[in-house]
Amino acid sequence: MPKTIEDMLAEAEIRDVHLRYCRANDRRDEELMRSCFHPDAVIELHEELDVEAFLALGRAILGQYTVTWHNTGNQLVEVRGDAAWAEHYTISSHRIAADDKGPERDWIAYGRYIDRMERRGRQGQGGEWRIARRKMVVDYTRLDPVIAGDPAIPGGSGGGARDRSDPSYAMRLD
Repeated sequence: MPKTIEDMLAEAEIRDVHLRYCRANDRRDEELMRSCFHPDAVIELHEELDVEAFLALGRAILGQYTVTWHNTGNQLVEVRGDAAWAEHYTISSHRIAADDKGPERDWIAYGRYIDRMERRGRQGQGGEWRIARRKMVVDYTRLDPVIAGDPAIPGGSGGGARDRSDPSYAMRLD
């Protein structure tokens, strides 16, 4: 069955929710993260969590890393009215500072987010797509030592920040 323009717009909105989710992780922006989920959403990791428990877990886990970087690859979305199924492939890197367990290293996870998306809102007003249920699947991981770079090669613009002081917030069109 051919896709309608409404289906394609819904797919774009759903993909945007996932990209905001990745950004919220890397900037540790709980307000942005919360906006990706319906308030009654369920997130499946090793157990089922509600949104607030998931945010609390994120605070604890993401706080262990000096930087994280989520990259989205394949995204498949199937829309059926005000509900949709989506699968987003993601590679996420997590920088671990040197400690008693080893030198500075990157933990890299290759996984997928499998979502039930729902568009909810008052009738006649279109509603908003958000995650109603998410299952996080880690297909495999690896741990890489960080090899110091050549000091003769500049390190770029100085890097980002894991909060709202990141340059991306200053450049927004708000």
